[in-house]
Amino acid sequence: MAEDLLTDDEQWEAIKVWIRENGIWMLGGVILAFALLYGYRFYQGHRNTQELNAAAQFGVMTAAVDANDRTAAKNTAAAIIKNYPSSPYADQAELMLARLAIDDGQDVNAIEKLSLVMNNSKDSQLRHIARLRVARVQIDQGKPDDAISTLAAAAPGKFEPRYHEVHGDALVAKKDVSGAIREYRAALAGSELRSADSAILELKIADLGATVNPPENKAKP
Repeated sequence: MAEDLLTDDEQWEAIKVWIRENGIWMLGGVILAFALLYGYRFYQGHRNTQELNAAAQFGVMTAAVDANDRTAAKNTAAAIIKNYPSSPYADQAELMLARLAIDDGQDVNAIEKLSLVMNNSKDSQLRHIARLRVARVQIDQGKPDDAISTLAAAAPGKFEPRYHEVHGDALVAKKDVSGAIREYRAALAGSELRSADSAILELKIADLGATVNPPENKAKP
């Protein structure tokens, strides 16, 4: 090749010419690479700091709830939602505000908070929890049909036993005893229940005058 025929001095001169002609672009590329790296590290550091701050505020909020300082709990929850809206702790704060609203008898406010999580949370588990709580509030409001519609609007996934249980509660409110027993039995058959939850379901079935397992139909001779 032609480069192989150049002397060392000629090759060096050629390199210096290339650097003079292209060096500005090389320098720009290096600067851009450093800027991107710094920007990424700054973003990651800022994000980590935000998460830590949100977690700390969440701890303050739960401590206030445990101390029955409702005003401090509400104020801290509102601050988390305002300052860290993209953090998962914001969803938890909304759920906490909904719980406090229910305790205060403010069902409409509670449903508003729960609906925000139910419709917007990036965490599928929190969406299910919020939906189940919305349905329970609707049952308490004397709106079992609304509760059933709320449950039917989402695929329950691993929360299927919980959905069956709340559906059963709604049917009890509608005086549909057989339907409620059917839903409770379906909930009890779920694999995601704890022993305490199973005991509660068994009590609900017994209160309706039924057995946990449906009686077998014996064929007539």
